[in-house]
Amino acid sequence: MKASLFCRVIFYSFCSVVLFSCTREKVTPIDEQCNTTISFSNEVMPIIQANCISCHDQGNASGGYDFSTYTSISANSNAIIGSVQANGYQLMPIGGPALPDSLIQKISCWISQGKKDN
Repeated sequence: MKASLFCRVIFYSFCSVVLFSCTREKVTPIDEQCNTTISFSNEVMPIIQANCISCHDQGNASGGYDFSTYTSISANSNAIIGSVQANGYQLMPIGGPALPDSLIQKISCWISQGKKDN
């Protein structure tokens, strides 16, 4: 009886370690990661171009969003971050895998730093 209980404890402990170690990319909290200035042109715009612009440009503004310029991205930054986090919006990019947390962090930092056109 004692051996059986001991085996169960070991088994459940092992399963817990395996289950909780298989999570998404570990992310540093925004306030710790935002110590460096995020460049719109070098960091944010390439993320948008690689993941959003095929559906959200001037000629193909799905759902009314056009992300082809700084002005339109800045004006719709809450919708962008909400959709890549699926926080009140449909998860984007549609039909593709969710963006890695590191890219979402860059966009979040850029927003928290005042959405600079740099």
